[in-house]
Amino acid sequence: MSRVASGRSNIYNAAARAKARKASLIDSTRMLQLLQLGPESIGASIGELGYRNEMDIYASRMSGADAVEAALVHNLDNDLSEILKFCQGPLKSIVAIYIERFSYEKAKTVLRSVNGGCSDELIESQILPSENPMNAIWLDIVRNTDTVEEAASAMAGTPWGKELSKLEGSETTLEEMEDALDRQYYSNALQISRGKDSNIQLMKYIRTEIDHRNIINQFRELRQNISPEKRSQMIILGGRIQNSIMLQASQTTNQETLLDTFRRSIYFDDEGFDEALTESNKTQSLDSIASLLTHKRHAMLKRFSYLNPVSPFPVIYYIERKVLEIQNLRLLVRGKAIGLTSEVLESHMDF
Repeated sequence: MSRVASGRSNIYNAAARAKARKASLIDSTRMLQLLQLGPESIGASIGELGYRNEMDIYASRMSGADAVEAALVHNLDNDLSEILKFCQGPLKSIVAIYIERFSYEKAKTVLRSVNGGCSDELIESQILPSENPMNAIWLDIVRNTDTVEEAASAMAGTPWGKELSKLEGSETTLEEMEDALDRQYYSNALQISRGKDSNIQLMKYIRTEIDHRNIINQFRELRQNISPEKRSQMIILGGRIQNSIMLQASQTTNQETLLDTFRRSIYFDDEGFDEALTESNKTQSLDSIASLLTHKRHAMLKRFSYLNPVSPFPVIYYIERKVLEIQNLRLLVRGKAIGLTSEVLESHMDF
């Protein structure tokens, strides 16, 4: 867990630097121009937009979409590290717990890779490239474990392994491990967000994230016919939606009743949800629901960033926009590589 840093925060300086970085991100006009390029031209263009150093690292052994994607993730890791360096005091603790979510995601990547039977060589060369020094801790776990249970056990003593250790000795599924990681992360995030230099809006944002994760999990678990008892155990505590309503939601047996249960809470924003659920049923995927909730969080974060110009929000908002840029570029590169049209790709991109 991130510890609360001592000393004074440099909120003014950090907010200004974050805003300057945000101004240098690829805007929607340039992103649409990239959409018109062919697969062979996209990599070179992305390199000229701030990713050249990382792309050169992978050029010697990788090519095409694989090289570009590895470079994009490496660039994001470098960027997050630099952001932490220019934050000080309690501000650093707040930004650190926000950035720590990416460590939790890498922990999930390790568990999924080991559970899927991926070889050490495949993980080291493609999934978590060894050229990225930020992957060293994860590759060490991969090299020294053979099963997902061993990998989870190897994470004991880390911020992301505390909750996993509680699952030892039981028949635990991969999804239960991932849910445990989510519970641990948000427990830490809520604790840090109550500290100095935080504010009520930051707490509201994190609690909304918890609600959205619970909503997605409930729809996923319902479709997978997971028992009500297990669904109730997987609820992440601390969201804005009342726990009593979340418990009622875990007992529902169909999507319509589940949605109606969420609507009993004044903290559930159902705008656009009917359409998203219809699309989800048509595609047999939760992507439309996840996309709707992501848009709602981005809108909230943007609003809070402008309302609180001297706060952690400009830094957090920049991180979210940077992550969004990486996601769009990865989608663009992969989509072009498999022959998707510009129209299809644009419909799935988030600006």
